[in-house]
Amino acid sequence: MARGLAIVTAAATLVLILFGGLVTNTGAALAVPDWPTTFGYNMFLYPWSEMIGGIFYEHSHRLIGSVVGLLTLALAAALWRRGATLRVLGVVAALAVVVQGLLGGMRVVLRQDVLAILHGCLAQAFFALLAVIVLLTSARTRAPLARIEPSTRNLALGAAAVAYVQIVLGALVTHAGIVDHHLVGAFAVFVIVPMLTARVRRSGDAVAAPLASVLLALLGVQLALGVGAYLARFSSMWIPGGQATMLALPVAHRLVAALILAATAVLAVRVNATAGSNRESELESSRRLEPLGARNRIGASNRINKLDQIGTMNAATPYPSLSPTVRVSGSGR
Repeated sequence: MARGLAIVTAAATLVLILFGGLVTNTGAALAVPDWPTTFGYNMFLYPWSEMIGGIFYEHSHRLIGSVVGLLTLALAAALWRRGATLRVLGVVAALAVVVQGLLGGMRVVLRQDVLAILHGCLAQAFFALLAVIVLLTSARTRAPLARIEPSTRNLALGAAAVAYVQIVLGALVTHAGIVDHHLVGAFAVFVIVPMLTARVRRSGDAVAAPLASVLLALLGVQLALGVGAYLARFSSMWIPGGQATMLALPVAHRLVAALILAATAVLAVRVNATAGSNRESELESSRRLEPLGARNRIGASNRINKLDQIGTMNAATPYPSLSPTVRVSGSGR
């Protein structure tokens, strides 16, 4: 149940990110000027017939966000009995979705771009968290873990961090038009992530290796979308499809960024989970490979020590005398 709920919640969150991109790139962020109501209506009772233009994108975003919130609370409840790690992740997800809703509402009320940036960045991190929960609730996590070098484990953590920083820099492009840092971040991503995928694919891990191939494909798609989104916004070049393409490119770019972040996060969790398993395997192997003679010497030494202890105990134990004099003396009393 928990795994299915995690998958549904992650899918709904991806749809939510899609509508968030549509809200931002159509300029519909403030199409509904009040919160938590919608033009004075209870949010869930607003007439569907009135959902036109920017109101459709903004109000749909709110409704989908509410669904994601309810799904996340249900997921946290389902994870409560699944062990300490999943319990903590469920609680973190529940807290994150509450904070995310508050940030979205405050963005409408206070009309601050910094809140929009925080709102967008937290959404991506939340999706990555759900992807990790999907991994940890999957039966595939019980597949044998491949041996992963410590440098590869560190590289996986670095790739996830760089992918997230790049998302933050992308939010600055969207809301502040700052492009230079995002280009530098893109260079870092396209250096680190292919290095990671090459190493993980060579490991042959049943979970990480196929995911690394998917991540590499996503990276190629993201490159094309990034170039297209840049040209659509910052150049006068003619773009096939006109306004529809100019809207679709940055929204798709944001969606693929979410998938890349989720994939790097899952890879980081998977390959670092091999660390403990590898240490246990090494200890077991060293125990099996220990020379038989050494084990025999240890066993013989232990037996000698036990015999010495028995001898010491026997020497210290008093025994009653069998002398007739003592017996007579005792009977005289």
